[in-house]
Amino acid sequence: MKIRKAIIPAAGLGTRVLPASKAIPKEMLPIVDKPAIQYIVEEAAKAGIEDILIITNRNKTVMEDHFDRSPELEARLEAAGKTKMLEETIAISRLANITYMRQKETKGLGHAVLCARSFVGNEPFAVLYGDDVIISEIPVIGQLCDAYDDFGLGVVGIKQVAESEIHKYSSLAVSQIKDRIYKVTDMIEKPTHDKVLSLFSILGRCVLPPEIFEILANTPPGANNEIQLTDAMKTLALTQSMIGVDFIGTRYDMGSKLGIMQAAVETALCHAEIGEEFKLYLKELIKTL
Repeated sequence: MKIRKAIIPAAGLGTRVLPASKAIPKEMLPIVDKPAIQYIVEEAAKAGIEDILIITNRNKTVMEDHFDRSPELEARLEAAGKTKMLEETIAISRLANITYMRQKETKGLGHAVLCARSFVGNEPFAVLYGDDVIISEIPVIGQLCDAYDDFGLGVVGIKQVAESEIHKYSSLAVSQIKDRIYKVTDMIEKPTHDKVLSLFSILGRCVLPPEIFEILANTPPGANNEIQLTDAMKTLALTQSMIGVDFIGTRYDMGSKLGIMQAAVETALCHAEIGEEFKLYLKELIKTL
């Protein structure tokens, strides 16, 4: 079944990147010349997803403005003969059918997904975490959608993380099926050292069946006293198993200062407009370190 709908949870407060996120949503922090949230929406659109729900809070209406038309700006660009910029600006509003919903209480990622139940209805859907920008020639969420088509089970995007870092993430019990495809039979959120299942963790993307909503509705608060999506997916993995895709792509944690800088530098190096000049700048800068 074609995955038509996606949820982007983007209601977090961004405390790890204060003070930048005090007035500007972390999802709107730029990676060179595009806000992080645009990379995520573009990934979903390239994978053929038509309808996107962005979960926000009361301080994030600027995201809605970004994906809307801007008649004043468009008129100014047209008058100045800046045709390419005009086309790019209009194209942002045509990426997908984007709607918005406020998560009135920040009760965790699982709660944010549960808020989207009426939007999704009775069909499988994608979740693209608002903190995670993943750059890839083949859209990562598209890689997961292909796996859902093949197996008909919930799918998570996975990568191995350092042993010293696994306690910050989830840990999965996996067995390899083929190439980059794994069977997932158990998982735990933010494990203590003695409860690590493997160094594979869910990083930013999943495709879920509609049954997840009933599971979420009956999932008690977990880590940080929040409703954890990982806890609900654990139930799914235990009852019918899931698929893990060791995806092809580079992931940037846009909820961390280091992740933001890595995304900016590495994207700038490949940027058609400034890439070569930026590369020369970095080479000279490195000599002074």
